[in-house]
Amino acid sequence: MRTVRATRYATPLREGGSLPGVVEADDDGMYVVKFRGAGQGVKALVAEIIAGELGRAVGLNVPEIVLVDVDPVLARAEPDPEIQELIEASAGLNVGLDFLPGALAYDSAFEVAPELAALVVWLDELTLNIDRTPRNPNLLVWHGRLWLIDHGAALFPHHAGDLAGAARRDFAAIADHVLTPIAGERPRPSFDASAIVSLVPPEWLDVPAATYMSFLEERAAFLA
Repeated sequence: MRTVRATRYATPLREGGSLPGVVEADDDGMYVVKFRGAGQGVKALVAEIIAGELGRAVGLNVPEIVLVDVDPVLARAEPDPEIQELIEASAGLNVGLDFLPGALAYDSAFEVAPELAALVVWLDELTLNIDRTPRNPNLLVWHGRLWLIDHGAALFPHHAGDLAGAARRDFAAIADHVLTPIAGERPRPSFDASAIVSLVPPEWLDVPAATYMSFLEERAAFLA
């Protein structure tokens, strides 16, 4: 996973409760940055990487995820005290998703194949992602393709230290998933849990990386 350095805070995205922002980086790219200083802390960033990269590994479209090094000095140029405080609290590595210019929010008028819908539902059921509902689908349409964003709410049991215990639990929230009504037969894709979890900076984990690897593998077996 690449690391870039933030050079300018461009604009906040106030749709999200964690106040992500569009940031320019030293590679001339623009990224939607999820800040470690936001309410859910680094565990939301861990979920962003694991769920997003798992989606990419099984063939779904996910914007490139990078680590973004934020210097708190960037806060000096921001007139909004809330944003100043967020940047100052987020010194160091954060998570950024490649900004997709001109992307549109998904709505039901965009045709999604049943096989694709089933793969998205599988991903969210495996990662316990509660945040892909009709009210807030966290899906974009860009260049005629469906893109998945915003996975910070996934793996929610890790906030309570109960990730292992959740591996074989039913996930009732999947009934409210925006794509469940059109999903085809549940797929059984393969993936390398170790390779995915290894992308997370080790200092962000308060349990062994093997805990996340085992969860992904055990939950995939449970859903098979």
